[in-house]
Amino acid sequence: MSGSLWLVPGEGQDRTDDLPDVPRPQRPHWAAPDPVDELAHRMGDLIAAAVHPDEIAAIIESDGMSDDQIKLTYGRENSFALAEELWERVPRTYPEPDRPFTDPWRVSLLGCLLRALVFALPGLAYIVGSHLLTGPPDARGLPAGTLPLLAGALTGWAWNQALAHRAYSWLGVGERWPAARALALGAPAGAAAGALIAWAAAGIDADAPGSVAFAAGQAVYLGAATALLVFGRERWLLCALAPVGLGAALMAVYVPPDAVRTALLVLSLGTAVALAAVTVLRCRREPRTDGPAPRAVASVPYGLFGLAVGVLVLHTALGDVLRYGERAQVAAPAAVALTLSMGPAEWLLYRYRSRALAGLRTSTTPAGFWRATSGAMAWCLLCYLAVLALLGAAGTLLWQGGPPADAPHALGLLCLGTVLWIALLLQAFGAVPVAAAVCGAAAIAQTVVLATGPLSPATGQLAVCGAAALVLAALGSTLLARVTAHR
Repeated sequence: MSGSLWLVPGEGQDRTDDLPDVPRPQRPHWAAPDPVDELAHRMGDLIAAAVHPDEIAAIIESDGMSDDQIKLTYGRENSFALAEELWERVPRTYPEPDRPFTDPWRVSLLGCLLRALVFALPGLAYIVGSHLLTGPPDARGLPAGTLPLLAGALTGWAWNQALAHRAYSWLGVGERWPAARALALGAPAGAAAGALIAWAAAGIDADAPGSVAFAAGQAVYLGAATALLVFGRERWLLCALAPVGLGAALMAVYVPPDAVRTALLVLSLGTAVALAAVTVLRCRREPRTDGPAPRAVASVPYGLFGLAVGVLVLHTALGDVLRYGERAQVAAPAAVALTLSMGPAEWLLYRYRSRALAGLRTSTTPAGFWRATSGAMAWCLLCYLAVLALLGAAGTLLWQGGPPADAPHALGLLCLGTVLWIALLLQAFGAVPVAAAVCGAAAIAQTVVLATGPLSPATGQLAVCGAAALVLAALGSTLLARVTAHR
């Protein structure tokens, strides 16, 4: 036997295929046209854009052709066999859409900055109403009225965050009147709950009617502002805050009597409530349908997320108050910087969506899409932190008698900003339970650190928020790398 008959595969053989292509036999000119060719011509655009023969089979079945009709007309066994034939006959083209691509996530930066101004202006009420918050420090060393104000604010943030999601859920299914009804019932209930909790917190140490009254007004304002913001009435809310802004500007050169300051607060509050009532009542004329109602329990994670974020933000102010006393006041520069940064933060959330959409159109592999989304998240986060650092530095320089600037405070603020921005990003993509769990754990840990005192407030914030930021960054990079998250 010759050894040449027993070749090891790959040895002594030419792996290239030199055989000529066998041309498809041409039908004679006198033959009847092939019905499959006619079908391929009629459905050419759909077949050319298909990514698998099964997609062509689905198109054939949606055209109303049964297997018996396919056997009789085209001589093929079923829709799948016919789809395989069409797949081979029509080349892939994947045509681009006729209409130019439009990015739905491009929004005006001016609108986001206006919302940030609306978020920041209520803080001027603490300056105008400072005569209601006078008195000796409480047993914990906090300025008078701090505990009821913080308790009422946390209650309002948690309640109104869940209430806003409930209203947005109704708006998402096209139901404006049920959304308005949810706000009409939920806002007064939240205001009552905030006022009662503030009163209970004030009774722990001492009777403080001024701070309780201020906290009750704060709770009512939060409910009215929620209704106006849900329906996009930022300019109306800005008009309602004009008396408070006027009073704060007036106090820079002249301190008016207490009665005038109280009247300015009541005027702003009354205007906000009246505008919110008008907004809600206007929706009574909207058409109603009998569709399924959104689940109320779906709004609970949003309330917990609002509570956790509120605790983290308030710890920024409380740490300075406990360390520097009256020098820091309740509205610390860091808290003001965080509030003002919410406008750029919102705009950068839209920029992330825009960049992720661009990555979705250009990426061809899961790894490429992960790089696109992770790069977009890192770029937007760095831009936000730059804005936050600038606002924090400006606040420290302009805040007379405020806490001094040092590295732990600056780094802690940036870590907190990282936690807030990534958590808001996850919330925008529906991963609220994840964001609420991480932020809630960080809020509990920072509360324990502040209460037990193993670390200074600034160092504790840096450690807790730094760890939470790393966890959220890893979760965000993983969860948002899935294509299905961007539907």
